[in-house]
Amino acid sequence: MDLRSSLPRAAAPRDWLHAYPPEIPPSLVYPDGPVSALMETAARNYPERPACTLFNQSLSYAQVAAQARGLAKSLAKLGAGRGRFVGMLLPNIPEYVVALQATWLTGATALQLSPLMVAEEIDHWLAATGCHILVTFDLLAPLARRSLQNGPLEHLIVTSLADRMPWMRSLLYYFERMRRNGLWGLRENGHVHWWEHLAQPAGEYAAAAIEPAEDSAVVVPTGGTTAAPKAVMLTHRNLVCQAFQLRAWGRGTDGAESILGVLPFFHAYGLSVGLLTSMAKAANLHLLPRFDAAAVLDLLERKQIDLMPAVPAMLHALNKRLAGRKRDLSKVRAVLSGASLLDPAVRAEFMKYGSRLVVEGYGLSEAGPVTHVNPLTELNRPGTIGVPLPDTEARIVDAETGEQDVRYGEVGELIVRGPQVMKGYYNNPVDTALALRDGWLFTGDLVRRDADGFFTVVDRKKDIIKTNGFLVFPAEVEEVLCRFVAVAEAAVIGEPDREHGEVIKALVVPRAGCRLNITALNAFCREHLSRHKQPKHIEVVRELPKNFLGKIQRRKLRELVKAAG
Repeated sequence: MDLRSSLPRAAAPRDWLHAYPPEIPPSLVYPDGPVSALMETAARNYPERPACTLFNQSLSYAQVAAQARGLAKSLAKLGAGRGRFVGMLLPNIPEYVVALQATWLTGATALQLSPLMVAEEIDHWLAATGCHILVTFDLLAPLARRSLQNGPLEHLIVTSLADRMPWMRSLLYYFERMRRNGLWGLRENGHVHWWEHLAQPAGEYAAAAIEPAEDSAVVVPTGGTTAAPKAVMLTHRNLVCQAFQLRAWGRGTDGAESILGVLPFFHAYGLSVGLLTSMAKAANLHLLPRFDAAAVLDLLERKQIDLMPAVPAMLHALNKRLAGRKRDLSKVRAVLSGASLLDPAVRAEFMKYGSRLVVEGYGLSEAGPVTHVNPLTELNRPGTIGVPLPDTEARIVDAETGEQDVRYGEVGELIVRGPQVMKGYYNNPVDTALALRDGWLFTGDLVRRDADGFFTVVDRKKDIIKTNGFLVFPAEVEEVLCRFVAVAEAAVIGEPDREHGEVIKALVVPRAGCRLNITALNAFCREHLSRHKQPKHIEVVRELPKNFLGKIQRRKLRELVKAAG
């Protein structure tokens, strides 16, 4: 399949550079090394500086680096190395930071798994990559039991949050662990290993030799830009360049700032904007294993956090918590909102509580993920996604053929090119060729650009649903719905939702002669779908609108649902 005839012929002039703050150059100098060098450099320059903090307990950069070297030695003994995968099934806790660094030191690739996944999804990705080591924590360990028993998983490294909690909460935690693990009990043996026995601090460790531009640092399962879920390969160079781009754009002072670390690291957004930017700036990353509005507000105020990566659903939840309560958020220098469109009313309300800037940006996992951000100055333009980062080119081409640039103000498909753009999809050359054309990433998002160079997202080319910043493909949910014995047909669409961006609505046609039990269908979805993929609303209908080829017409379906509601 020859795609070259449809390639854009030249780069557009970067007419957005006038919006750059004076101290940010249009191009940066990037080190040619592994992403593990970010942590090693911070540990060398700021050894006593807190690297990450959880529940008022901190690890310094020197401590993280030492633990990572010790764990890297253990991982290498278990077979980790260049060309192999180490799975990460963890919430945002210090062990995640250490485990990623250790994996990169061995030369292995981190397989980023979501704690929201169900067991069969985890089994799928472990099998697809041949991943033989998984780092997790005790409450999630049962999800990997089947792969540990049947392969390819050989080693499970388990940590726990119990020791970081007050004794009463830790007691409840142990009861929950017993409930989830049952008789399995997580007894240590040749295949199950407790974290503290493998992550003993070590002095020196000779990092494995890699090719930064070729070797994948992470593989991130994602909805992708074209079809069914796939996995994005981000190289060491991709991540290093993204970290330096965001470090420059965030301004501030190295070794003196703090960043909120609540966006999950298994997602490219949380990984880059939270963890990697923090490493590059030698910032103190304040972690939370899960989002809790009260806990976030307490951290923002008590720890005087400077930078807050967020998604609109977070800001909506914080606004509800802030209503009628007095909080001082004036120390928050900037809130960086991404993953879905930010309601102007949500932005305006949050700024009333003292945050100096709330700016929007844009990205996708295939681009590391950030390509556009509003300036962190008075030049930021609410309602837009801002302008491209340094060394990032962006064009808007006609959505039908991708051959011609559209004029200012017209809507077309956004394509981007830059050092943060992925290597490709793991073991999927066909979809890689469709998404990447001569270095340009075709995003599938419809945007327009004004005469000042600011970009605005208008719609999505595909029927992807974006809920709480996660991509969900309707076909994936529909396949599960149709496996339910009483469902003949199913269609899934996204419904606009102020809090979540979109929520999933399913319309199902009952099988002839069957009584459809919605409660049982919801339970079936909970068993076979990640939480963010589960329908929020299920409606029983007699038929679905289709075209002459028998294909469901989602646009017409959305119109019918809107008219009925």
